[in-house]
Amino acid sequence: MSDAPRGWQRPALVSVLYLAMASSGIVWANLRADDNVWRWEGKGPFAGPGLGLLLGFGVGISFVLGSRFSTHRYEWGRALHQELRARLGPMTNFEIFLLAGASSLGEEIFFRGALFPATGIWLSSLIFALLHVGPKLRFLPWTVASFVAGVAFCLLFKWSGDLSGPVVAHFTVNLLNLRYLSVTDLR
Repeated sequence: MSDAPRGWQRPALVSVLYLAMASSGIVWANLRADDNVWRWEGKGPFAGPGLGLLLGFGVGISFVLGSRFSTHRYEWGRALHQELRARLGPMTNFEIFLLAGASSLGEEIFFRGALFPATGIWLSSLIFALLHVGPKLRFLPWTVASFVAGVAFCLLFKWSGDLSGPVVAHFTVNLLNLRYLSVTDLR
């Protein structure tokens, strides 16, 4: 097999999986007669053009800073970094951008746009956290952090009135953390 087709396998698989996640969320919401997963009924106190995006970026940066702190302060953070780095392998900038974009859109449409209105903040955040279970029990803090992120993203969705803020927050976290994983060897 040549290098060119292999180079497209991971990005194509990621795109298809997250597109399927987003599509299933949209279909499920439509079956419940919720025809717009991007909007939240009754806009909250932070509704307005651009404010949700700005808050999303701020929330994303705060989670990235927390991630960096954990990576450099705690053994479990370093171990998680090394484990994820080994599992993901080398990634191109294109793969990092695609993975960050596809995962933020797919997961936010499914978990915040479709699941949150149906199950509430706690259950949707718990299910989101379970998707982020680490490879070993010592990585439980990563799962807990994912639960906290899920709650924050739900509140951002509810307060801003649309998914733009949570998508930007999620994209920021994934883009910066994947890039950091890709270029930083903590050994």
